[in-house]
Amino acid sequence: MTKITAAITGVGKYVPDFVLSNQVLETMVDTNDEWITSRTGIKERRLLKDKDKGTSYMAIKAAEDLIEKTGLDPKEIDLVLMATTTPDMPVASTGVYVATKIGAINAFSYDLQAACSSFLYGLSTATSYIESGRYKKILLIGADKMSSIIDYTDRATCIIFGDGAGAVLIEPNTEGLGFQDEILRSDGIGREFLKIEAGGSLLPPSEETVANKQHFVHQDGKTVFKYAVSGMADVSEQIMKRNNLSHDDINWLVPHQANKRIIDATAHRMGLNENKVLVNIHKYGNTTSATLPLLLADFETQLKKGDNLIFASFGGGFTWGAIYLKWAYNK
Repeated sequence: MTKITAAITGVGKYVPDFVLSNQVLETMVDTNDEWITSRTGIKERRLLKDKDKGTSYMAIKAAEDLIEKTGLDPKEIDLVLMATTTPDMPVASTGVYVATKIGAINAFSYDLQAACSSFLYGLSTATSYIESGRYKKILLIGADKMSSIIDYTDRATCIIFGDGAGAVLIEPNTEGLGFQDEILRSDGIGREFLKIEAGGSLLPPSEETVANKQHFVHQDGKTVFKYAVSGMADVSEQIMKRNNLSHDDINWLVPHQANKRIIDATAHRMGLNENKVLVNIHKYGNTTSATLPLLLADFETQLKKGDNLIFASFGGGFTWGAIYLKWAYNK
């Protein structure tokens, strides 16, 4: 019996039109372009300014871009996985709404939240569904409206994050392409270093929590940076060793776009030259769940069938991991 693997067969993207540059941020908080660029690699980020539009709007746009590019019939989609840290609202699943709006009337859907690792974990989840033979077409969307949870008077966070969405179609493959291996990790020690304190069951919303700005993202930057560097680099090196891959065997590193220095440290540990590392952090900042699919969309024409890709991510919680995948098509 031919082994079924899960392969990415199409990509789509959406980023808002509004650009928040480092120069504009200089007028908002005590910072400057040189400081931001040297420490993060970010030059600008996109923001969804319309207050009546949430994460679902961008997710729908990214899905529609994929559908148009691939000619996919939404009625053939079995499952819509929504990777997001910023759902439209509590309880009512954002993914369910997105599936309905794009016409995926035969699909079921749910949200998956693992902070910046949400898309990576979603890729693992979708792979298991495909390899089981239960489903044939899965739409995995990574989307976040980070501007909705950022305090733009806090220079520790407002310089980092942006809004955006990316989508991938995942289907069965019998050529040995697609998903090959994964190493996924988590550690609850991260709960205290990157979080939104209020709004959950532990500290429900109140006048006091709003006044104290406890509904915005807060992070201990130095601690998160330390764990992210070691976490992403460790699993990326481990997955190479486990699959007997040398730096020559790797065509592309697809790293979470949180900080250029973290990306560089991971690539260095893997022995990769910068021309093998996909980077767009300078354009979008950290779009959380959207960074990995946005990379695939931006560099789709450079990816060739059979290329070895290593995905790596690190997020709050802490959550992190690496996935080894063989690219399945030429654009």
